[in-house]
Amino acid sequence: MKKLILLVLLIVFLTTTGCYTMVHRVGTGGENTTQKIERQWYFFFGLIELNHVDSYEMADGTDNYTVTTDMTPVDFFINLFTSTVLVNCWSVEVSE
Repeated sequence: MKKLILLVLLIVFLTTTGCYTMVHRVGTGGENTTQKIERQWYFFFGLIELNHVDSYEMADGTDNYTVTTDMTPVDFFINLFTSTVLVNCWSVEVSE
């Protein structure tokens, strides 16, 4: 029973990514009036980008916006299933 629990914990630790948030302010930053969210997909634990999320396009070309990249609870549950085939995702949110 102990070995099974250790195996399950090992699989969970190896197939999930760490949870942290990256915030980038462009210009003076956004005022949180408009928010757009897209999901960024990676293969092989982030080494290969599967789709390109352009934060400048998401901000509609404005000079002041905030980009927040993090793993939401939805991303975590998606990654529980997709990380077994080495695909992971992150949420990218742009606030104008």
